[in-house]
Amino acid sequence: MDIKDFLTPSDVLVGIQTSDKTRLLEDLCGRAASILKIDADKITGDILKREELGSTGIGGGVAIPHARIAVVKKPFGLLARLKSAIEFDSIDHQPVDLVFLLLLPTASAGEQLNALAMVARRLRDADITRNARRATGPSGLYAAVAQSPK
Repeated sequence: MDIKDFLTPSDVLVGIQTSDKTRLLEDLCGRAASILKIDADKITGDILKREELGSTGIGGGVAIPHARIAVVKKPFGLLARLKSAIEFDSIDHQPVDLVFLLLLPTASAGEQLNALAMVARRLRDADITRNARRATGPSGLYAAVAQSPK
Protein backbone atom coordinates (compact mmCIF):
# COMPACT_ATOMS: atom_id res chain seq x y z
CA MET A 1 0.00 0.00 0.00
CA ASP A 2 1.18 3.49 -0.87
CA ILE A 3 -0.11 6.83 0.36
CA LYS A 4 -1.29 7.49 -3.21
CA ASP A 5 -3.77 4.63 -2.71
CA PHE A 6 -5.83 6.76 -0.33
CA LEU A 7 -4.80 10.38 -1.00
CA THR A 8 -5.35 12.08 -4.35
CA PRO A 9 -4.20 15.56 -5.43
CA SER A 10 -7.82 16.75 -5.34
CA ASP A 11 -8.01 15.81 -1.64
CA VAL A 12 -5.33 18.31 -0.61
CA LEU A 13 -6.23 21.72 0.81
CA VAL A 14 -3.93 24.71 1.36
CA GLY A 15 -4.52 27.90 3.31
CA ILE A 16 -7.38 26.65 5.47
CA GLN A 17 -8.46 29.24 8.00
CA THR A 18 -10.09 28.08 11.21
CA SER A 19 -10.54 29.31 14.74
CA ASP A 20 -10.15 26.03 16.63
CA LYS A 21 -9.63 22.29 16.53
CA THR A 22 -13.31 21.30 16.69
CA ARG A 23 -14.31 23.65 13.90
CA LEU A 24 -11.41 22.39 11.76
CA LEU A 25 -12.37 18.76 12.30
CA GLU A 26 -16.02 19.50 11.51
CA ASP A 27 -14.99 21.23 8.28
CA LEU A 28 -12.63 18.44 7.20
CA CYS A 29 -15.20 15.76 8.03
CA GLY A 30 -17.82 17.66 6.03
CA ARG A 31 -15.50 17.81 3.03
CA ALA A 32 -14.68 14.10 3.33
CA ALA A 33 -18.37 13.22 3.65
CA SER A 34 -19.15 15.22 0.53
CA ILE A 35 -16.42 13.46 -1.46
CA LEU A 36 -17.39 9.99 -0.18
CA LYS A 37 -21.12 10.75 -0.28
CA ILE A 38 -21.73 9.65 3.30
CA ASP A 39 -23.18 11.26 6.43
CA ALA A 40 -21.01 14.10 7.72
CA ASP A 41 -22.43 13.88 11.25
CA LYS A 42 -21.37 10.23 11.55
CA ILE A 43 -17.81 10.98 10.45
CA THR A 44 -17.58 14.05 12.67
CA GLY A 45 -18.96 12.17 15.67
CA ASP A 46 -16.49 9.32 15.26
CA ILE A 47 -13.52 11.65 14.74
CA LEU A 48 -14.44 13.74 17.79
CA LYS A 49 -14.91 10.56 19.89
CA ARG A 50 -11.42 9.46 18.87
CA GLU A 51 -10.02 12.86 19.89
CA GLU A 52 -11.63 12.47 23.32
CA LEU A 53 -9.50 9.35 23.85
CA GLY A 54 -6.38 11.44 23.31
CA SER A 55 -5.21 14.05 20.88
CA THR A 56 -4.08 12.88 17.46
CA GLY A 57 -1.56 15.74 17.42
CA ILE A 58 1.65 13.73 16.99
CA GLY A 59 4.04 16.63 17.49
CA GLY A 60 6.04 18.84 15.20
CA GLY A 61 2.96 20.79 14.13
CA VAL A 62 1.25 17.67 12.71
CA ALA A 63 -2.06 15.96 13.54
CA ILE A 64 -3.53 12.78 12.11
CA PRO A 65 -7.18 12.62 13.19
CA HIS A 66 -8.52 9.20 12.25
CA ALA A 67 -11.45 6.89 12.82
CA ARG A 68 -12.93 3.64 11.62
CA ILE A 69 -16.13 4.26 9.70
CA ALA A 70 -18.44 1.32 8.89
CA VAL A 71 -19.47 2.57 5.44
CA VAL A 72 -15.91 3.34 4.33
CA LYS A 73 -14.67 0.46 2.17
CA LYS A 74 -11.02 1.49 1.81
CA PRO A 75 -8.75 4.03 3.52
CA PHE A 76 -9.44 7.65 2.55
CA GLY A 77 -7.24 10.65 3.27
CA LEU A 78 -7.70 14.40 3.24
CA LEU A 79 -4.61 16.57 3.76
CA ALA A 80 -4.81 20.19 4.88
CA ARG A 81 -2.22 22.87 5.53
CA LEU A 82 -3.60 25.63 7.69
CA LYS A 83 -2.99 29.30 7.08
CA SER A 84 -2.17 29.71 10.77
CA ALA A 85 -1.33 26.98 13.26
CA ILE A 86 -3.94 26.20 15.93
CA GLU A 87 -3.92 24.65 19.39
CA PHE A 88 -4.52 20.89 19.04
CA ASP A 89 -3.54 19.46 22.45
CA SER A 90 -0.56 17.82 20.74
CA ILE A 91 1.84 15.61 22.65
CA ASP A 92 4.55 18.27 22.38
CA HIS A 93 2.11 21.12 23.23
CA GLN A 94 2.93 22.83 19.91
CA PRO A 95 0.23 24.24 17.61
CA VAL A 96 -0.66 22.29 14.46
CA ASP A 97 -0.60 23.47 10.84
CA LEU A 98 -0.52 20.15 8.94
CA VAL A 99 -3.54 17.88 9.35
CA PHE A 100 -4.10 14.53 7.67
CA LEU A 101 -7.66 13.27 8.18
CA LEU A 102 -7.68 9.50 7.73
CA LEU A 103 -10.88 7.47 7.48
CA LEU A 104 -10.50 3.72 7.69
CA PRO A 105 -12.83 0.78 7.11
CA THR A 106 -13.90 -1.22 10.16
CA ALA A 107 -12.71 -4.47 8.55
CA SER A 108 -9.13 -5.48 7.67
CA ALA A 109 -7.29 -4.08 10.67
CA GLY A 110 -3.88 -4.77 9.12
CA GLU A 111 -4.54 -2.48 6.17
CA GLN A 112 -5.77 0.23 8.53
CA LEU A 113 -2.68 0.07 10.67
CA ASN A 114 -0.48 0.14 7.59
CA ALA A 115 -2.22 3.27 6.30
CA LEU A 116 -2.02 5.04 9.65
CA ALA A 117 1.62 4.00 10.20
CA MET A 118 2.55 5.15 6.70
CA VAL A 119 1.03 8.60 7.21
CA ALA A 120 2.68 8.92 10.63
CA ARG A 121 6.10 7.95 9.24
CA ARG A 122 5.82 10.44 6.39
CA LEU A 123 4.65 13.30 8.57
CA ARG A 124 7.32 12.68 11.20
CA ASP A 125 10.02 13.05 8.54
CA ALA A 126 11.54 16.53 8.93
CA ASP A 127 12.36 16.85 5.21
CA ILE A 128 8.81 15.96 4.19
CA THR A 129 7.17 18.36 6.63
CA ARG A 130 9.61 21.15 5.71
CA ASN A 131 8.80 20.62 2.01
CA ALA A 132 5.08 20.43 2.81
CA ARG A 133 5.20 23.78 4.56
CA ARG A 134 7.17 25.38 1.71
CA ALA A 135 5.01 23.94 -1.06
CA THR A 136 3.04 26.33 -3.18
CA GLY A 137 -0.48 25.18 -3.78
CA PRO A 138 -2.23 21.85 -3.33
CA SER A 139 -0.24 20.06 -6.04
CA GLY A 140 3.06 21.00 -4.39
CA LEU A 141 1.80 19.88 -0.99
CA TYR A 142 0.60 16.59 -2.48
CA ALA A 143 3.97 16.02 -4.14
CA ALA A 144 5.81 16.72 -0.87
CA VAL A 145 3.79 14.19 1.11
CA ALA A 146 3.24 11.56 -1.60
CA GLN A 147 6.90 11.37 -2.67
CA SER A 148 8.54 7.98 -2.39
CA PRO A 149 10.31 7.55 0.93
CA LYS A 150 14.11 7.60 0.97
